[in-house]
Amino acid sequence: MGHGLARELLSRGVERVCIYSRGEHAQFLMREGFGNNPALRFFIGDVRDVGRLERAMHGIDLVIHAAALKRIEVGEYDSGEMIKTNVEGAVNVIEAAMRAGVGKVVALSTDKACEPVNLYGASKLAAEKLFLAANNSAGHLGPKFAVTRYGNVAGSTGSVIPIWRRALERGLPITMTHPDATRFWMTGAEAVDLVLRTAADMQGGELVIPDLPAYRLEDLALAMGPFAGLHIAGLGAGEKLHEAMRPGQTSDKARRMTVEELREGLKLV
Repeated sequence: MGHGLARELLSRGVERVCIYSRGEHAQFLMREGFGNNPALRFFIGDVRDVGRLERAMHGIDLVIHAAALKRIEVGEYDSGEMIKTNVEGAVNVIEAAMRAGVGKVVALSTDKACEPVNLYGASKLAAEKLFLAANNSAGHLGPKFAVTRYGNVAGSTGSVIPIWRRALERGLPITMTHPDATRFWMTGAEAVDLVLRTAADMQGGELVIPDLPAYRLEDLALAMGPFAGLHIAGLGAGEKLHEAMRPGQTSDKARRMTVEELREGLKLV
């Protein structure tokens, strides 16, 4: 998302795009990948540090908040650390944006925030509530806050696609939680478009949820394979067989992508 948003914003002639993260190596690679573009600025920092956040936000019109601990097993094992980043970090982003005089804040959420069964989803639901409620205290002169909710972007960190591609290249078998598990499909370009459209149209207080198609994990494997073998691990603690974007709108009821559609979609990932 960081790369995709930066690329699109720079292509639109945005004067300055600031990247705020704690990953110095990732920032180095991004700086190199963008040819040391002077419009791209980098800040080392953490959402747990409200003072650093406020300093980085001075002179900023739009904040896109994507930082989170996202691994379900991390939330189940290191619960306090996930709360510090996902919930307390959300509070810090809100407070820093208000103090710095930011115009708009769009926070990225997840389908796992809908009827959560794990701490990751619960923490993101709490963050959603915090950002939407911030409009009440910001007033008509303060920042406007909105939230976009969707699942893992195809090919992004946390997606099985890069993991399975590495296995395919090396002739190795793959591990799958459950062949009938379904997940929503969204490309990076679609995610970037959703965030920027939300930023352009928002009045404050929106929870923007796109209508997305879904796929079976076994169908995704068929579209990517053939693989050397398949191991079914079963659903882990806190994992759902089907995800939901809103109550009653689950991935098993969404329009189902065919294997051929997935093959075509993978060309864009």
